[in-house]
Order: sequence, then C-alpha cells, then structure tokens
Amino acid sequence: QVQLVESGGALVQAGGSLKLSCVASGSTFSIYTMGWYRQAPGKQRELVARFTCGGKTDYADSVKDRFTISRNPAKNFVFMQMNSLNLEDTAVYYCNAHRCNGPSLDYWGQGTQVTVSS
Repeated sequence: QVQLVESGGALVQAGGSLKLSCVASGSTFSIYTMGWYRQAPGKQRELVARFTCGGKTDYADSVKDRFTISRNPAKNFVFMQMNSLNLEDTAVYYCNAHRCNGPSLDYWGQGTQVTVSS
C-alpha cells in the first residue's frame, strides 16, 4: 500500500504561480515513480507531468515551459512548480504513484484544487 497526500492548491490570479507538494509513504515505495495529473470539470483526468520509470520527465504539451516537476533524493516527495497559470489550468490536481516493477499498479492522492481567476 502507498499513501499519497497532496498540498498547495489554492485560488490564484491568472499569470500567478503555485507550488504543489505530494508526500508518499508505504513499505514498498522504492519501486514506484510519481507524477501529477489533473481533472477539470466535465473532462477526463489527464497527465500533467511525471517522472518515468527510467527517471526522465514527461510533460503535457499545454504545460511545457510553465510547469516544472521535481522530487527529493529519497523520491518520496514530488513537487510541481506552476508558473504563468491561466484559466485552463483550473482543475483538481492529483498525485500519482506508479509501480515500476511487476504488474502495473497506480495509487492516487485525494486531490488538491487549483483555481485560476481572471
């Protein structure tokens, strides 16, 4: 079992910045990689940014050059710096842990709301 807890969501004006954080815990966490997804009202959940199992980063085209994903050396914290926020970034942001070894398995946090106002 992996537990994920996000924080950092808030109401922010367009053009502003936010930093999301997610902390993971669990006895076998070392075999997981982490990332961020989001879901806007009426839309499907989509990838925002993640670390791949190979250690590279992967970003949605809509956030490239604006968002930056990072993690601590122990890889149990993942962060996402979000700059130049726009109205389309409004969504619930979910932290994800994906198992890299063995059968595919994903865990999700409870989500944190990001609302961008004009």
